[in-house]
Amino acid sequence: MYRFLLTPRWWVINVFTLLAIPVCLFMGSWQLSRFETRVDTHNQQQDDASRERKAAARPLSDLLPVTAKTSGERATATGRYDTTHQLLVPDRRLDGRDGFYVLTLLRVDGDVGGGKGMADGKDGAGAKGEPGAKALPVVRGWLPGDADDPAAAAKVPAPPSGEVTVTGALQASEHQGGDGVSAAGGLPRGQLGMISAASLVNLVPYQVYDAWVTSSQAPGALKPVPPTAAEGTGLDIKAFQNLGYTGEWFVFAGFVIFMWFRLFRREAETARDLALGITPPEPAAPTEPGADRTPDDAERTRSPSATA
Repeated sequence: MYRFLLTPRWWVINVFTLLAIPVCLFMGSWQLSRFETRVDTHNQQQDDASRERKAAARPLSDLLPVTAKTSGERATATGRYDTTHQLLVPDRRLDGRDGFYVLTLLRVDGDVGGGKGMADGKDGAGAKGEPGAKALPVVRGWLPGDADDPAAAAKVPAPPSGEVTVTGALQASEHQGGDGVSAAGGLPRGQLGMISAASLVNLVPYQVYDAWVTSSQAPGALKPVPPTAAEGTGLDIKAFQNLGYTGEWFVFAGFVIFMWFRLFRREAETARDLALGITPPEPAAPTEPGADRTPDDAERTRSPSATA
């Protein structure tokens, strides 16, 4: 009764099933391992963040370039704020509320990092500023409201003058598609959609570090912006996508087994019926419309005009 398993058609079905199930299980296990890795890095980041809050801030030069390990660490830099290039970063949420970041460029003293992690200005280093001038983007805080609203923008405190020392969490440059990054173009003058050296290089006449700092102390009405996890780590949306893909691959494996069993049972039932002399009914031949109508039916359905 099971000789049909040796037919070429069933050889193809069996080989496909034997290959598909391990592939689905492997892909599901791989996606699960990626999710577990992100959980482990999230827990590690929580522990590191607790230690970093207690640890002393390190010089910016010791943390550049930004990596997954140095992202979020406390950094310190000394310089002067460029009050002519203060920018608002719209569409940023904090504590479930809409608002915007206040970003000011800190003209860093000395050759921090020896030139590592910097982007040249549009006219080269010092083309419109001091020779070798460099700047570190600093998010001084967050304000609720709309960056286009003059009343909300008026609440932004002016940056301090003179030499200051900024301490905060080091962050990697943002990119398109990142969490909170505005992809809309045509922002008004004085606004910035993405915090990165690539987006700032055409706005300032000096070099910009390929990193930024969120200040741990926010003046006035500003609220400090908490650091974000480095890309590819932590429990972000991509981590839960890995968990969803895990379930999908395991469901695919179960679906392959279900379909094989269903085809096998149907084929076995057909073979058993044939062994008992039970043949499936042949489909009736199609009939032409009106072929089974009697003359009386034709007479009743004849239109009045035809009768006339």
